[in-house]
Amino acid sequence: MSWLKNIVPPGLKNIFKKRDIPDNLWLKCTSCDSMIFHKDAEESFFVCPECDFHLKVSAEIRFEQLFDKGSIKYIDCPDVPKDPLKFKDQKRYIDRLKETRSKTKKKDSIIIGSGLINMKPVVMAVHDFSFMGGSLGMAAGESIILAIEEALSLKCPFILCASSGGARMQEGILSLMQMPRTTAMLQSLREEKLPYIVLLTNPTTGGVTASYAMLGDIHIAEPKALIGFAGPRVIENTINENLPEGFQKSEYLLDHGMIDMVVHRKDLKDMLSNIISILFNKEEKFQS
Repeated sequence: MSWLKNIVPPGLKNIFKKRDIPDNLWLKCTSCDSMIFHKDAEESFFVCPECDFHLKVSAEIRFEQLFDKGSIKYIDCPDVPKDPLKFKDQKRYIDRLKETRSKTKKKDSIIIGSGLINMKPVVMAVHDFSFMGGSLGMAAGESIILAIEEALSLKCPFILCASSGGARMQEGILSLMQMPRTTAMLQSLREEKLPYIVLLTNPTTGGVTASYAMLGDIHIAEPKALIGFAGPRVIENTINENLPEGFQKSEYLLDHGMIDMVVHRKDLKDMLSNIISILFNKEEKFQS
């Protein structure tokens, strides 16, 4: 076919030349399978316009949605020992870490930073589900502790945005140890009367739910988020009974007193700002 290439004009080749299309131009809703144009998704806070399902977002996007523009100051996560148990299943844990860090461009599953929410100073820690399911390991535990220490230093509220499958099994008992360590550190916030607000997103399960994610002064959940310790299928197989409709979803937990409110993503920033005003600046508010 080389003779055909020689007689086809260069301009015609350019017309039919394959165009490079970005991989992230469209998003697919994981609930209703609708295709969402990426720009439209950004404008709608990554909420499906068809079924109102709240899509997973990165930690960086979460900071951008909640913090005032230009106020975000990320804090470097602490260094921890790599693969202390020399764990291996289908592949070595150290290799999994390298691959995930290369793919996500993140050091570990939690991003921490300080900034302003409607001009109110806060410190926030965000689970990023793209990094090994937002799992809790030594690095995540150290990051949460560092974030709490920063909140104590700045004397401002601490916000945790949870999205996790639970403790990281490749770190065994060392990951489970982060549950009591972070829980104990939260007591320092209470002693200083600094608010601890938890935002529960889809999904929040396992050891994260069993520890610091359910110890907040206020618990806010996004609509239809899965929140629980074990998954519904595991529970059904254990008790051999069918679970109620909507079991372990945000709305079910709200009805049964497990959380304080369910808030749409577009309203989260203002809601957090109002809560901080009530909990943190109540004396100033009442005096004015």
